[in-house]
Amino acid sequence: MRSLYIDGAWTGSASDEALEVLDPATEQVIDTVPAGTAKDVDNAVGAAVAAFPAWSRRPHGQRVTHLAKALELFDERAEEIAALLTRDMGAPAGFARKVQAGLPQMMFRTYIDLVEEHGERYFAGERVDNSLVVHEPVGVVGAITPWNYPLHQIVLKVVPALLAGNTVVLKPSEVAPLSAYALAEIFDEAGLPEGVFNLVSGTGPVVGEAIAAHPEVDMVSFTGSTRAGTRVSQVAAETVKRVALELGGKSPNVILPDADLAQAVKRGVADVMRNTGQSCNALTRMLVHRDVYEEAVELATSSAAKYAPGDPTDGSTRMGPLVSAAQLEKVRSYIELAGAEGARVVTGGAEPVEGLEQGYYVSPTVLADVRNDMRVAQEEIFGPVLALIPYDTVEEAVETANDTVYGLNAAVWSGDPEQGLAVARRLRAGQIELNGGAMNPKAPFGGYKRSGNGREWGLPGLEEFCETKAVQM
Repeated sequence: MRSLYIDGAWTGSASDEALEVLDPATEQVIDTVPAGTAKDVDNAVGAAVAAFPAWSRRPHGQRVTHLAKALELFDERAEEIAALLTRDMGAPAGFARKVQAGLPQMMFRTYIDLVEEHGERYFAGERVDNSLVVHEPVGVVGAITPWNYPLHQIVLKVVPALLAGNTVVLKPSEVAPLSAYALAEIFDEAGLPEGVFNLVSGTGPVVGEAIAAHPEVDMVSFTGSTRAGTRVSQVAAETVKRVALELGGKSPNVILPDADLAQAVKRGVADVMRNTGQSCNALTRMLVHRDVYEEAVELATSSAAKYAPGDPTDGSTRMGPLVSAAQLEKVRSYIELAGAEGARVVTGGAEPVEGLEQGYYVSPTVLADVRNDMRVAQEEIFGPVLALIPYDTVEEAVETANDTVYGLNAAVWSGDPEQGLAVARRLRAGQIELNGGAMNPKAPFGGYKRSGNGREWGLPGLEEFCETKAVQM
């Protein structure tokens, strides 16, 4: 069994209990990690508290030097980490290299570049009339991260928090924790000072709640389900600590009548099938004008067929398994529910995937004749399931797109960029993709409504881990 990483050393847990880590493609145990306890959290927080004064007082350039060394080691181990992510959570090998390992590499580098570019102004302060406005670290940050993009979500929290001068206690998902251990090894080899970064593995109800409740944790940054995020907020409220939440989504993809339908549908299906549908920002509701609706259904069906599930270690596989048996059961139950609600299962379905007796596989599924009041249109499925919803007017499309408790992501496709932008401005979501606009690592990412609060990525993602102080002069 692996150990915890506390105060610069690998150490055993206060408990002898272990959590098994399964390969979702084979259902075989590939590792075990400690089921951490509240005592382990207390030890880690104590180490972080002790390390904070020295780390926070270091010039930002010295913090950059430490993190840049860690990034060099990350780059050297990128292929190994990608292979680890394939085994840990079922990501196809190519996707693991490009996204599951490549995206956190890029964000790691982006944060270092941002601090090198803006750090002097940002941390030394800016004059506002007779005031000096400075940004200072919050203190001890508790980071609680999910399994769907396990390393990416860790980097989005840990790297900006450390660069801002905070110390960190990380609880990775117990479902896919191995990349967190790889990052801890990298920080250790890079010579990060003792106590600056700490890792406590375990479950949310034990380790996660202990972090959220701890009186010496100054901030909790959480990514996961809306249900779990609500619980984190409730527990953290007892000590009035700062809470940043990146939660679920049921994101609309609005295809306007003048859009390139084939391109919009193809890209929309690809977005939903990415990571076997296990993406909080997946564009799972495709809104199409009624005049071209059946054509869109046919195009979506054809596109979905290109994502046949298979062995994630095979370089030709585009879609791997779901992460766990529980997730497989959840996705299958929603597909069955869709039929019961009156939706048409055009392709895919809840049946076992032929030829894949082992592993948590599900077929890419397209649902037609979906109404926006159906549960499959309102609740996050977190699987490769696309719901197509017809509309008659642009006004109706906007109303339908916004008719959800979520507001994380959305997309608009239009042959007229100005009209597309006008519709994008009316959508209640934190990020909008217009005609397939490329991801920008320097732009903020986060949600409206029950998709959370706070922002990650870019300078706003750094600001989340800072207090703002005004010195009147």
